[in-house]
Amino acid sequence: MSSLPVPSHIHYELLLQLLERQTLPALHNEMKQPHLTIKMNASREHLQTAIINLRKAFALQKQVEDTCKYHGIQVSYRWSLSESEQEMGKSLKEISSPPKDA
Repeated sequence: MSSLPVPSHIHYELLLQLLERQTLPALHNEMKQPHLTIKMNASREHLQTAIINLRKAFALQKQVEDTCKYHGIQVSYRWSLSESEQEMGKSLKEISSPPKDA
């Protein structure tokens, strides 16, 4: 194996920011309705558990990355399931290359 494929850190950050900045506040607003309070409390607890688990998963991935780097194993950050190292390299070249029309 030339490198270990792992999710890009931005995936965790995006999920956490979405849940913390948008989902939690929206759920809090729904909880203001008296007939939904009890049902929404359970949902809020599940959501907070999901946030905690995402933070733990991110921390564990970082530990795996550190261990791999310590042992000389390269880490390859992936943006999607179908992305290969060649595709990633090619797309990065395309992004960083100046336009040919200029």
